[in-house]
This record gives sequence, C-alpha cells and structure tokens, in this order.
Amino acid sequence: MDLSERIALQARTKAQIRAFFDARQVSEVTVPSVMPAPVTDPYIDVPRATGPDGVHLGYLQSSPEYAMKRLLAQGSGDIFTITPAWRIDEVGPRHRMEFTLLEYYRVGFTGAQLRDEVSQLMQALFNCPSATQISYRDAFIRELGWCPFEAPDAVVFETLRQQLNYTGEISRTGALQWLCACCVEPQLGHEAPCFLTHYPAEQAALARHLEHQGQACADRFELFYRGVELGNGYWELTDPDEQRVRFEADLAQRALESSPQVPIDEALLASLADMPECSGIALGLDRIWMLAAEADELSQVSLF
Repeated sequence: MDLSERIALQARTKAQIRAFFDARQVSEVTVPSVMPAPVTDPYIDVPRATGPDGVHLGYLQSSPEYAMKRLLAQGSGDIFTITPAWRIDEVGPRHRMEFTLLEYYRVGFTGAQLRDEVSQLMQALFNCPSATQISYRDAFIRELGWCPFEAPDAVVFETLRQQLNYTGEISRTGALQWLCACCVEPQLGHEAPCFLTHYPAEQAALARHLEHQGQACADRFELFYRGVELGNGYWELTDPDEQRVRFEADLAQRALESSPQVPIDEALLASLADMPECSGIALGLDRIWMLAAEADELSQVSLF
C-alpha cells in the first residue's frame, strides 16, 4: 500500500468506529498519555517521561484504562477513546513500542454482553461472521491434551520443553502464558473472530473472579481473528480493597523477578468504590488495520 492508501484505510476505519459508537450513544473522550503511575503487571514495562533537567514527570501509559475508569467513577457513562499507548521490549512484525488502542467501556454490561457487542463491531469492520468463543480450559485440552487448571507442574514444564525447547527457570503462570501464546492462540479465529474466555484468576489483575467449569477463573477474555490477538477485555473489578491486594501481589512478583518497582495508582484506587458495574476492552487498532489490508506485518500499514 502506498502512503495515500494507508492514510485512507486508517481514516475509514476510525470513521466506521465512530459511527458504530455514535449509534449506541457511547461518547468519545481524550485522556492523558502521561500519568503518575503505570500498570503494576510484572510483565509490562513502559517508558518514563523526564524533563530536560532529568526530573521524573510520570509514565507513558500501556493503556488508557486507569484514566477512563476515573471518568466512569465521576459519572461519564459509556465512553471510548482512540489513543497512542506504549510498551517497552515489544518489537517485532506485530509489535511496536508505540501503538494505537481503541478502548471502550459499557456501563451495566457483563463480560458476555460486551463480547456480543464486540462481535457486532468486528462484523461492521470486516464484514465477517459473528464471533465464536472457547474457554481457556477447553482450548488447552484441544491443542495440548491437558487441563491448564489441573495438570501437574511436571506436565506443564515438560510440554514447554517439548513445544518450545525451553528449560530455564519460569513460573507455572509464565509457562502457561508462553504455551498459550505459541500453541493455542495461533489456532484461534481463522474462520470467524473468536473469544478465548475464562482465564486463570491469577492472569487477570483487573477482572472480577468467578467460577467456570468448576474452576476459579477471571472474567477476562481475549479476541482473536485469523490467528492474531486483537483485544483484551474484562468484566471490571470495582472493589478497591481487593484491587490493592492484587496490585501488591504484582509488586511482590516484580521483586521476585528483579523487575523495576513502580508506584501504585492511588487515584485509581480512590475512584473504584464509585465506579459503576461495567465491562471494557482494549483493541489493537494497528492490528485491525493490518488485517483489513490483508497484510502480514504492521510495517505494511504504518504511516512511519
């Protein structure tokens, strides 16, 4: 695609998204890119913002989530944003340090209701069939032959060795994440978009916990199309005390892995008690452009 075609593709997609939300009375908002605290997730790091004199100004955000939740707590109602986001050490054909997110929240929606609406959005953007879904448990059983909740550690680590030739130190959660990314996710969504649902509870620090298929799960889901991950969504946690416990657990895991310590977002915690019941999702807009253009790499649709 030449530059004019790339510009037209991006403009057309943004117009479709805005029309979709306008029809549903979901308001567009603009949020800061630099905030006092980043996510605590042990496996996500973002660039720091510093002034010319070296003074720390804040963190570039991996998602507009914390800022948008503060708006929800103040009574914003249903909202969406299209915004840049950042992550360090995510570079490759389908990863960039700076990327574009479409993130939105629907007040009163459960995770299942949000998945239904995201399926409609995908149909509007791609003229594709409605989305299917499969649980994290069933996807592992289908692709690897064992249950990720019940399999012994020895089975998990031996599968990691066989599939990815990895024998280094890694936690059970880390091993499951690698196996999911390399063995499960590439098989999803080839005929129609597909939601992978009900992740292990420890893999979703911002989602509600629930029981599914007899297992303690998080109401977290990811969206895949043509084997590409497009989005990550939650039925959102609104309990500030439980959220603090999870943030502190993240920081403890960071310490174990010698990762940089980061501050907890106290403004977010202070707002959670006032946040309405809602569900939200972040969708990678660059990857949506890539699939819409039938491209293989982000560089084929990027303007720079």
